[in-house]
Amino acid sequence: MTPILPNAGPATPVLPGRDATDTQLRDAARELEATFLAEMLKSAGLGEMPDAFGGGPGEEQFASYLRMEQARQMTQAGGIGLAETLFHALKERADGAV
Repeated sequence: MTPILPNAGPATPVLPGRDATDTQLRDAARELEATFLAEMLKSAGLGEMPDAFGGGPGEEQFASYLRMEQARQMTQAGGIGLAETLFHALKERADGAV
């Protein structure tokens, strides 16, 4: 049984004739791009609330979840091309290891 990862994001459906390994590599590449984008959004200050709201530490904690989900949506919409580059690098490495 495959464990369920908490931040795995939506999986790409396996299409007929498509290799399951490619799908897993593409999903991993998209998640890496989303993580990168989330860090960039954090550096840009996205999700920082002014002190007027007074949400405290709880608000800070959940802002990271919001940033990550926004980054995943950005990646699903095409992202910045990093996922595709990572996918090809991972695939090349996996093909060479076989």
